[in-house]
Amino acid sequence: MKLEPHEHSHSATHHHPASPREKPHTDPVCGMQVADDPDRRIEHEGAVYHFCSVKCMDKFRAGPAAYLNDQQATKIPEAPAGTIYTCPMHPEIRQATPGNCPICGMALEPLMPSLEDDEHPELVDFRRRFRWTLPLTVAVTVLAMAGQRIFSDGIAYQSWVELALSTPVVLWAGWPFFVRGARSIKNRNPNMWTLISAGVAAAYSYSVIATLAPGWFPPTFAMHGRIGVYYEAAAVIVSLTLLGQILELRARSQTSAAIKSLLGLAPKTARRIRADGIEEDVALAHVHIGDALRVRPGEKVPVDGVVLEGESAVDESMLTGEPLPVTKRPGDTVIGATINASGSLVIRSERVGAQTVLSQIVQMVAQAQRSRAPMQRLADVVAGYFVTIVVAIALLTLFGWGLFGPQPSWVYGFVNAVSVLIIACPCALGLATPMSIMAATGRAATQGVLFRDAAAIEAMRKVDTIIVDKTGTLTEGKPTFDRAVAAAGFDEADVLRIAASIDQGSEHPLAHAIVAEARRRNLVLDKPDAFESSSGIGVRGTLQGQAVALGNTALMDVEKVDWTPLQQTAEEFRHVGASVMYLAQQGRLVGLIAVSDPVKENTADALAALRAAGMRVVMATGDGVTTAKAVASKLGIADVYGEVKPQDKLALVEQFQQQRRVVAMAGDGINDAPALAKADVGIAMGTGTDVAINSAHVTLVKGDLRAIARARLLSIETVRNMRQNLGFAFVYNAMGIPLAAGVLYPFTGQLLSPMIAALAMSLSSVSVIGNALRLRGKATSTQPPNRP
Repeated sequence: MKLEPHEHSHSATHHHPASPREKPHTDPVCGMQVADDPDRRIEHEGAVYHFCSVKCMDKFRAGPAAYLNDQQATKIPEAPAGTIYTCPMHPEIRQATPGNCPICGMALEPLMPSLEDDEHPELVDFRRRFRWTLPLTVAVTVLAMAGQRIFSDGIAYQSWVELALSTPVVLWAGWPFFVRGARSIKNRNPNMWTLISAGVAAAYSYSVIATLAPGWFPPTFAMHGRIGVYYEAAAVIVSLTLLGQILELRARSQTSAAIKSLLGLAPKTARRIRADGIEEDVALAHVHIGDALRVRPGEKVPVDGVVLEGESAVDESMLTGEPLPVTKRPGDTVIGATINASGSLVIRSERVGAQTVLSQIVQMVAQAQRSRAPMQRLADVVAGYFVTIVVAIALLTLFGWGLFGPQPSWVYGFVNAVSVLIIACPCALGLATPMSIMAATGRAATQGVLFRDAAAIEAMRKVDTIIVDKTGTLTEGKPTFDRAVAAAGFDEADVLRIAASIDQGSEHPLAHAIVAEARRRNLVLDKPDAFESSSGIGVRGTLQGQAVALGNTALMDVEKVDWTPLQQTAEEFRHVGASVMYLAQQGRLVGLIAVSDPVKENTADALAALRAAGMRVVMATGDGVTTAKAVASKLGIADVYGEVKPQDKLALVEQFQQQRRVVAMAGDGINDAPALAKADVGIAMGTGTDVAINSAHVTLVKGDLRAIARARLLSIETVRNMRQNLGFAFVYNAMGIPLAAGVLYPFTGQLLSPMIAALAMSLSSVSVIGNALRLRGKATSTQPPNRP
């Protein structure tokens, strides 16, 4: 879908300033401003066009018309100028240019993504740095472990070789860490990057000094004929951090998938009827309010409008989540991106661009995603104080030893200060949460539960209210045959056989359910001699020379059939949510057919488990109130909201949140997407739409609501595991830092070598990983405990 600049909150080009010494040119493909480069320019129809990359140049060469003049609107810019960038963890941070969050250092991302967004540039950059330097990290690590064997005759050269191997890793691959670390200090927001950059810088700087000036160090620091160096510690920290960032950026890229799915729903063109009656296909961006548009069978409705001519069944499931098409006649409204199932319609456009229902849903999803309170990450909160404390201890160590320690006092002070920074490097602290999450998500996947991120796992345990959609969530989401009721003189088999025979030529979902049931019973169906579909009221035809009609009361009235003998029976079916069709033959009532959307077999057990866990269950559906209450009555749901629109579901979530309740929303349709994104935990059925799945925090692969109870129990176990890991990491630092500072020297005469500090740091990480992996072996009960 493409919106013209004035229809969007952002304009249509992506601004990157060129060098101030030359006039910038605009790339016609992506809209970037670029400098003149002879290798990236093309002459077309007397004009010269400049490009930011060979990729854009090749796109232009393949189809220049798509990017020029009035056709440019059909191309969605990859990053529109005026785009607002925000931090996923700190949504209050907003700026007009990409960069990093001044609070946490996380890479900013567009507030509103576009369909043609490429991979996050930082992901591409980090992956490139990781791949090119990983072999060097492996080499320097192996050398540090077995160098005395390799350099048995020339051990003095080992440090120089390690310096050569580790320098590209630290100074090139790790450069972004130093930039973020420096920025965190400048912004007075110390974070994980402060510790990482300090640890890497300390290990590398110490090693460089030990290599260039080994004579500065006392003989006691000589190991295997040379002063010990710790290049491998610096290199490994850089590589592991890069890998973690790559995995995080990949996961974060999925947060925009819901909006992209919504944007992709709308057609790219519309068939406009000019004043002279000539029909032409035009780009969607060129449709204006008041235009007459033709919507042919099978096509998507281009924009919101009003039917002028024709009659057809329109599939609005993308909006309502309900499977049954809605009959549209002159005067009825239609919604953009819904599907015209059968007849041809002529509509008058009423709302275009950002005013359409689809665009409003896009905005609601985007706002709901960005308005979520950022997860309180204990590690980041503590790290803000931890960094200051560690740096202070390192400085106290340096000056304490330098001023009051034995000779060579300043060397001891420097080495001990380095040991403090190395042992305090936040490897264990950084791995505490991610390793628990990795183990938990792997285990959850085997049980049919997919968590989108760590925040979803952490929040799931706190849920005390769950709002559930009906169709596709509590029910199967597919119309199925319910029952055939015969009128006097006929039996049930006659009703089903005649109805299925006439419905063989119909494409309506209700017809499919009837025909499927007849075939399941192995009934012999007759071939209709004639068939006519009367949109919205039923079908008519001829079977073996007899006129047959199947449809609602309106069709029976047209056929002058008395349907009142089965009126009470029909009302009973409707009160339980079924759709009823009357069947007549030769003007005589034969019976009725009831088709309904059955409740899933496991729904009752699932809701019982949720109530046992102390959750309040609320139903909110686009179905009629009578149908909704009927289904809710079967399932014991007291809180029922019927005939709700997408914005109503969103408002309902906000209403409960204002009551300080932790809300989960479970649904499967596009109409559920805004509420799924706004809820503290959005739960999508894996059998539902892609938009619902991408908007949710948790996806139930098989659509089994019982998995919610399993997900909640896993959340409790995972958070407990994360707390254990964080506790161990903090205790380790609380004990390791004093040892590194030399607190035991007066009693033992021994100092903690930076190599031992690096080893301790590694062992702490191994311990955290081992504890996290315990999550993989635990069995999950189907009955969750009470809410903690």
